[in-house]
Amino acid sequence: MVQTSHNHNFTAYNKQGEKRTLYVLLLTVVTMVIEIVAGTVYGSMALLADGWHMGTHAAAFCITLFAYHYARRYSDSDRFSFGTGKVSVLGGYTSAIALGIVAILMFVESVHRLLNPQVIQFNEAILVAIIGLSVNVASMFLLGHHDDHGHSHHHGHAHNHDHDHHHHQDHNLKAAYMHVLADALTSVLAIIALLFGKFYGWHWLDAIMGMVGAVVISKWTFNLIKQTSPILLDESIDKAYREAIVETIQPHGTITDLHIWKVSSDHYSAAISIDSRDSLTHQDYKKMLAKFDKIHHLTLEVYASSLCKI
Repeated sequence: MVQTSHNHNFTAYNKQGEKRTLYVLLLTVVTMVIEIVAGTVYGSMALLADGWHMGTHAAAFCITLFAYHYARRYSDSDRFSFGTGKVSVLGGYTSAIALGIVAILMFVESVHRLLNPQVIQFNEAILVAIIGLSVNVASMFLLGHHDDHGHSHHHGHAHNHDHDHHHHQDHNLKAAYMHVLADALTSVLAIIALLFGKFYGWHWLDAIMGMVGAVVISKWTFNLIKQTSPILLDESIDKAYREAIVETIQPHGTITDLHIWKVSSDHYSAAISIDSRDSLTHQDYKKMLAKFDKIHHLTLEVYASSLCKI
């Protein structure tokens, strides 16, 4: 007997996060245009470089906005078995990969500059770093200053049991936040290195700070990939939780098949086949498993092998 009396849509999208990301994108694009124009007019390579660097972040925010748009557009589509809950996770994973590439390029460039020192125009470079830091602090405030009231949860399913509502983890928004946080860190390290270089002649510190920033950003990137990839690969729930389910059913029947996986960043689905030794029904087992509130969608197959014997 299989439970199929409700929809299977576990989409959760963040309207406030989408709006704030759009604001940050506009702020980034405006800053990028101003820096590129000013760099061209005044012949400043530092301004030009930072302007194009802003462009890479604008591309990352476009990935974030596309993920939001796609999830919202297909939230009710039957093309996806469990809705578009994983689109946010995929957006976060993609942005993390992009951030990782930036960190690698940043490290390689820093090593090159350490081995081949270049003439630095300190006053101009410090000004550019301060502008970049200001924009990123404003962006961090926009992306980080949100709460649950900004989330719009679309759960088009009937729960098979009561459970607590868990906080929605938006990996898509988190990835966008990590981009501006990484850039803010880079700006802070650059300002420190440039000040020491200007007043103490420590030109090498700029390259060292670049490498330190690249390592820190790589660590953040790895953590974000570590959070998102298991969801995309349908990783099972933790072992203790699975064992607790087995222990609950074992006195009454034998589990012949058990699958538990995430259908979004916050929702688990389970498919369980039970060889029942007692005369328990599908509803009996469903009530028995109601305490496992991490499972938002439960499919049960209950049969008695003894009834099949001749």
